[in-house]
Amino acid sequence: QVQLVESGGGLVQAGGSLRLSCAASGRTFSINAMGWFRQAPGKEREFVARINWSGGSTYYADSVKGRFTISRDNAKNTVYLQMNSLKPEDTAVYYCAATFRSYMTNYYYTQREKYDYWGQGTQVTVSS
Repeated sequence: QVQLVESGGGLVQAGGSLRLSCAASGRTFSINAMGWFRQAPGKEREFVARINWSGGSTYYADSVKGRFTISRDNAKNTVYLQMNSLKPEDTAVYYCAATFRSYMTNYYYTQREKYDYWGQGTQVTVSS
């Protein structure tokens, strides 16, 4: 119904920048919000940021607030994650996710189970 493809991952030095992209296809008109999650080896998948598709409101995890920026390009059905001032602890596989549902509080958008579709992930490695 919805397909998500991430790109833009790679190796970067601490303090550097990287921009991730997530291209959506299929029933994109049904998407309420898209989010970015990340998962490091041996750790739980954690919320990074989300953006509402129509209104464009954003929400960030405290660990990335002020360093990362999520944005969207409606014409291209694409969301981006601009990552600045990268730290070694940012190293993880980054996943794009989409949900058809609408939630009344930001908390629900941070929960993995609230999203319906997921991309394959893209590796981000930050060297010290």
